[in-house]
Amino acid sequence: MQSSGVPPFDADGADFIPARPATALLRDFIELSELFESSLADELGVNPTDLQVMEHLLMSGPLAPTELARRVGLSAGATTTSVDRLVALDHVSREPHPNDRRGILVAPRRASRDKAMGRLIPMIMGIDAELDAFTPAEQDVITRYLRQVSESLRRHAHSGSSDSE
Repeated sequence: MQSSGVPPFDADGADFIPARPATALLRDFIELSELFESSLADELGVNPTDLQVMEHLLMSGPLAPTELARRVGLSAGATTTSVDRLVALDHVSREPHPNDRRGILVAPRRASRDKAMGRLIPMIMGIDAELDAFTPAEQDVITRYLRQVSESLRRHAHSGSSDSE
């Protein structure tokens, strides 16, 4: 998705909500991230929920189903359904838990991990390389700003309220 350059409307659609250029660019970044994830999901043949499950497994390695459910924010049943789909597509496998003979771990399959990382690593490295144009002091400011934005988004995601700071 590409930004139209038009500021967003307020809830009534009557007035524009002022947005600084950095805020508008963050919105573009979020939309482009969603577009990238949609493209990756299509390439892997999975839905958005299953991609989210896979992303957690790719970043963390094998996880117990209960821990996977907690991290993704799904019920146990929804997690089982997602894992079943991913097993059927050969993206993940269920393996015996090394420390709990009754437990299992859900693990990403090598071919699937390699395919996903083949798309993710160049994108991440490209974004990271953009920082080379900035001094260490500027990078610190960028990092501080992005950390504060992340914390603000996290508060909104968990509270559903607007930021009054």
